[in-house]
Amino acid sequence: MDKLKRVLSGRDTEEPSGLTEVIDATSLGWGTRVKGFIACFVIGCLCSLLGSCLLWLPKKGLMLFAVFYTLGNIASIGSTLFLMGPMKQLKRMFEPTRLIATTVMLLCLILTLCSAFWWHKRGLVLLFCILQFFALAWYSISFIPFARDAVKKCVSVCLS
Repeated sequence: MDKLKRVLSGRDTEEPSGLTEVIDATSLGWGTRVKGFIACFVIGCLCSLLGSCLLWLPKKGLMLFAVFYTLGNIASIGSTLFLMGPMKQLKRMFEPTRLIATTVMLLCLILTLCSAFWWHKRGLVLLFCILQFFALAWYSISFIPFARDAVKKCVSVCLS
C-alpha cells in the first residue's frame, strides 16, 4: 500500500535506499537551520574582524590576517548551507547570474592565501581581500530581486 501511495503521489517509485533514509533522518528542522545559519554567520564575521585586528601585528600579522579574513568569508558563505542545503547551494552558486561573482570570490580566496604565504606581498593581500569583499557583496545581493539593478543605477548616478 505504501508503494502505491508513493507512485500516486509522484514520489520515488523505488523502495527507499539506505542513502535516502540517512538523508531523511539527518535533515534539520527550520529552527535548527536558522540557528546554524546565525551561528556560522556570526563566527564568520568574528573571524573577519579578528583578522582585521591581527593585520597590525609585527611579523606574522599579514599571514594571520589573510587566514582569519579568508576563514571568515568561507564561514559566511557556508552559513547559507544551513538554509538551502549543500547541493542546492552549490547549484545556485554556479548559476549563470552568480558564476562570475562566485569565480572571482573563490579565486580571491586562493590568491589571498598565496600572496600571504608564498609571495609575502602585503599590498596584494589587501587587494585580494577587498576584491573578496566586493565579490561576496555582489554574490549576496544576487539573491535579492532587482538589487543588482539598483546598485548599478546608484553607481552610474554617482559617477555621472
